This record gives sequence, structure tokens and C-alpha cells, in this order.
Amino acid sequence: MISPKRARIATTIFFFISGFGFSTWASRIPAMQQRLDLSDAALGSVLFALPLGLMLTLPVTGYLLQRFSSRTIMFSGAVLFNLMLCMIGFSTSSWQLIVALFFFGSSRNLMNISLNAQSVGVQSLYDRSIITTFHGVWSIAGFAGAAAGSLMVSADISPSVHLLIAGGLMIVLGCYAVRDTLPQPPSAKDEKKSFILPDRSLLKFGLISFVSMACEGTMYDWSGIYFQKAVHASKDVVTLGYVVYMIAMATGRFIGDRLVGRFGVMNMLKFSGVLICTGLALAALFPFPVTAGIGFMFTGLGVSCVVPLVFSIAGKSKAMGTGPAIAAISTVGYFGFLVVPPLIGYISHTAGLRWAFGLMAMLGASMSLLVMKINKENA
Repeated sequence: MISPKRARIATTIFFFISGFGFSTWASRIPAMQQRLDLSDAALGSVLFALPLGLMLTLPVTGYLLQRFSSRTIMFSGAVLFNLMLCMIGFSTSSWQLIVALFFFGSSRNLMNISLNAQSVGVQSLYDRSIITTFHGVWSIAGFAGAAAGSLMVSADISPSVHLLIAGGLMIVLGCYAVRDTLPQPPSAKDEKKSFILPDRSLLKFGLISFVSMACEGTMYDWSGIYFQKAVHASKDVVTLGYVVYMIAMATGRFIGDRLVGRFGVMNMLKFSGVLICTGLALAALFPFPVTAGIGFMFTGLGVSCVVPLVFSIAGKSKAMGTGPAIAAISTVGYFGFLVVPPLIGYISHTAGLRWAFGLMAMLGASMSLLVMKINKENA
């Protein structure tokens, strides 16, 4: 039998693999845009492939979680995810990058949904909250990936070599950790459903997840471009905004469990919306390295705990099993990840990146209003 400590460490390693791999790709987006000579609008169209892969795989993931252990799906997804990370670096045309990103997103979904099911399972072995810490490790890994990417850019290492090294190392790490993950049995609930939407009680939390994932996707895809084109940062500090964002997100997640115990889940979600709105508005109104960096810091703190808290709520659903409930919430949340970041490219092409980030600030404000409405209905 696997001990809670070993299961927690193994699950933590897979969160690291997920965060490092995704951040590694995000750190090379400006380089890939330059290599393929893509406009902002064209880049937006290309980036659409990744969340499209995520969305189209959601029903498949929900179906598989009802029939196979989340451990099996998580490990398979992790291997495919890192193989596709390697392939991205060898793309020499926009259509090749689109195909690679589509399967990169698909495999990421297989890994992440089952990984979050694993984290809820490990949480059940403890009598205190530990779930936001897992996501904190994801953010630490994201920072590590961004920092490594910055070093690779400074050293003029090509994306193909960079992504190949990163993907290979993460596959080796996954092979080491999988033996200590939980052998969770498949969920027996909702066996006849292949496409899963959240029930009525979870739908509003799905919309909160939508806002958070839309903001996260925007920061992953466009923070480097924003510092490059709106802030006019030099090549050496073009990834500064993304690094600041990732550090703030990690910090928020490591202190999140303590703050939830003190202020409660709903107050945390409401304040998260305020921070997102404030941070993005600051970056849009004052596009300078210091002010934009502070704005990205607020945004990172704002989005830090939203997804883990919403997933923990989904994991307690009595109408669905843990895996299908998380997949259902993700169906709504990842739609924001799917639609909004590509739209940033089109808005930027028409009105500029500052306007695009200003509109995202309004989306953050809508999260707080939605949480206030839920509180009023439950009062």
C-alpha cells in the first residue's frame, strides 16, 4: 500500500512536470512567432489549436476516467505531452505548429484532469487542506520553465534544442514517479455519459473557472508579447512580466490553504476577481516595465487559488464521481482557455494589446460580481 507521504510526493512531481512543460512552451512563443513570421492575428489563430485540443479531448478524458485508473491516464498523457513539446520546436511552418499544438493540448488535458483527480484523492488522506500547494508546485515549475527559457533565449539556444531537452527530462521524471501514485479505480457514476457538463449546482463555479482560465491563458500566451510590443522591453527582459506573474501565482498558491482557513472559499474567490481586475487594468493603463510588472503580479495572485478551489468544490459533488466532476467543470473553464486568448490576437490587431488587456480586466471584475451573486443566493 502506498503511504500518503509517497503519494503526495509523486503527485507533486507530476504537477511539476505539467507546469514546467507548459511554461517551457510559453517562454518560446515570441521566438516561434519570429521564426514563422506571424502577425498578432495569425499568432492568435495558431494558438487557438492548443485549447481546441484541450476542449475536444474533454469528453474523451471523462469517458476514460470512468473506465480506467486516473494513474494510467495521467502517465500516458504525461508521456504524450512531452513528446509533443519536443515536436513543437521542430515546426517550420504554421500548419505544422498548429498540428503540434493541437496534440500538445489534447495530451495536456489527459494528464491534467487525471492529475487533479489524483490530487483530490491524496487530499482525502489528510485532515488539513493541502490541495492549493499542489498547484503552487505547478507554478514553481512554471517559474523554473520560464527562467530556463529566459536563459536559453539569452544564450541563443534554438527552440528545437531547448524543447527537446526539456521534454526528454520530463519523460524520465514521470517514469520515476508513476509507481508511487494512487491506483484509483475508475468512477462508476455517469457511465452512459461521454460528454459531461456540470450539474446546476456546479455551473456557476464553472463560470468562475471560465474567467480564471481565460486570464491564465492570456497571460501564458501574451505576457511576453505584451512586454515586447506594448511595454517595449529589451530582449533580455522580455520574459520579465511572465516570470513575475508565475512567482506571484506560486506565492498565492503556497499561502492559499492558510488564507482559505481564515477567510473562507467564497471570500477568497471574490478577492481573486478584484486582484485580477486591478492587475490587468494597471498593466493596460500604464505600460511601463515597473507598473506592468506590478500589474502582472496582482494578476498572478488573483488567479492563483481559483482553479484549485473550484476543483476541490467539484470533487465533493454527490451527483458525480471526482474525475467526471472535475472534467465537467473543466468543460466550462477550458472554454475560456479556448476562446479568449486567440481573441486577444484579433483585438490586438484591430485596437492594440492595451485595449485587449483592458477588456480582460473587466472579465476579472465579472468574477467578483458572480461570487457576490452566489453568496446572496445562499444567504
